[in-house]
Amino acid sequence: MNRTAPNDVRLKDWRPRSMVVVPETAVERAHTPCIDVHNHLGTWLGDGAWMAPDVAALLQVMDDCGVEAIVNLDGRWGDELEANLERYDRAHPERFVTFCHLDWRVLAEDGGERALRESLEDSARRGARGLKVWKDLGLGIRDATGALIAPDDERVIRLLGHAADLGMPILMHTGDPRAFFEPLDERNERLDELGERPDWWFGDRTRYPSFDELLAAHARVVLALPHARIIGAHVGNCAENLDTVERLLEAAPNYVIDTGGRLAELGRAPRRFAKLVERFPDRVLFGTDAFPVTREAYRLNFRFFETDDEAFSYAPEEEVPPQGRWLVSAAGLRPELLEGFYRGNARRVLGC
Repeated sequence: MNRTAPNDVRLKDWRPRSMVVVPETAVERAHTPCIDVHNHLGTWLGDGAWMAPDVAALLQVMDDCGVEAIVNLDGRWGDELEANLERYDRAHPERFVTFCHLDWRVLAEDGGERALRESLEDSARRGARGLKVWKDLGLGIRDATGALIAPDDERVIRLLGHAADLGMPILMHTGDPRAFFEPLDERNERLDELGERPDWWFGDRTRYPSFDELLAAHARVVLALPHARIIGAHVGNCAENLDTVERLLEAAPNYVIDTGGRLAELGRAPRRFAKLVERFPDRVLFGTDAFPVTREAYRLNFRFFETDDEAFSYAPEEEVPPQGRWLVSAAGLRPELLEGFYRGNARRVLGC
């Protein structure tokens, strides 16, 4: 018999298997047809390769899982936007909704704000249905002086206001999980992940603002644009603290949130999340941020939102869960809330 003393196992090699036995509920299709408001289908995140190399196969996955439409957040601008619109929106009407981006680096140039205003108008003419604002605004984009451009920069607010005037909803990803801004020490719950992706660590206060500063800037943008339809990506960019998210929902009737990429966080507080949906049934939108798109990823999401299952993996295909070494429990949303969550709220916000 091979015996190993506990102290001989290196922590980085530890792969514990849960011994708890709990029911497993398979949910093959969404309770009601759904719209995935947060996903990536373009080439922007794929080193030039399409995230969905076979569109027919993608549509089959959608049909099998009851996914009515996907919001493609990878439109970018110009020729890249045109390619996304041609491949998805125009080829398959009503199945895809592509958002554009702005090249915020242009703000460092003379006349940059005017150029970005024209870029927005061009994207709208081409058929972009919304604007995606990524986390590089606040963490990477610098102006002509070398200073970081904050999400609530006056120029940014004016441009987002113009997007709203053009009829575009705005999906804003500000910052990243709180742990990415914390010291890289024995207390950081995402140490595994940050070890794999050191470029995701923003804890150097000489280079980056704090998590709280970015979240406050996000809130100021939302409150400055009451006429805009603003989607707070990733559960309002603060899935770890739903009290904070709830306060902004209370203060800003124009603000909604999506659930993309945050099952690991919501699954640690599923009853708190369910209460948030109960209180704001028209303000929480289904999104996955699960790309490339698979049946398994959709069915995992459906299991989380629709069942009462406990203690299951949020990343069953991974030996070490990527966002923290814990299991999750499902939210078990009441069936009467699911139509709005899965589809109705998205239709209202997207105008489709």
